[in-house]
Amino acid sequence: MRETIELTGMVLKATPVGDYDRRLVILTRERGRITAFARGAKRPGNLLMAVCRPFVFGIFRVYEGRDAYNLHSAEVRNYFTELAEDVEATCYGSYFLEFAEYYSRENLDGGELLLLLYQSLRALLKPALPNSLVQLIFELRAMKAGGEYTEFPPKEVSESATYAWQYILETPFESLYTFVLKPEVEKELKSCVDINKRRFLDRSFHSLEILEMMK
Repeated sequence: MRETIELTGMVLKATPVGDYDRRLVILTRERGRITAFARGAKRPGNLLMAVCRPFVFGIFRVYEGRDAYNLHSAEVRNYFTELAEDVEATCYGSYFLEFAEYYSRENLDGGELLLLLYQSLRALLKPALPNSLVQLIFELRAMKAGGEYTEFPPKEVSESATYAWQYILETPFESLYTFVLKPEVEKELKSCVDINKRRFLDRSFHSLEILEMMK
């Protein structure tokens, strides 16, 4: 009998395969981005049904196949159901999942990006933090995790914006979402993040397009 592998991760994407199966893209701490199939997940009473949706975070027990993994069971630690109660937060969260999928890699340690993603989704649930600021922090730090960033802002900005840029790049994840910025400083920071996105990213994100339409 094949041995199961335990992986800590979050579901980034879930798509149907045939009538009863689901294909999951999961960002894991141990093996980066993986593809796993949940066989029979859509059959009535199947226990895998509840874990086959985006944002689910927990321990996934899988069998390793030739080209993908097969999901055996999962122990959910957080469904992030609160996001579903806020349409805007859901759109931001969906964008974060897309962004994380873009920067994650197969068979590489995904711990840093996974922790960032988890903390960022939690930050979306904090009323005191503007979602727009959470987005900038997430984007900049995720780009650093992917090795595509500049140590300093890519254009001349105020001292406050420069400090914020360096703070975001260097502070521990647990302290990332503990501050707010004046609107003019956040605007400067956004212009710099946008420059780097145009410089380093080679694709668009559907959820971001929806988010921009909502603003």
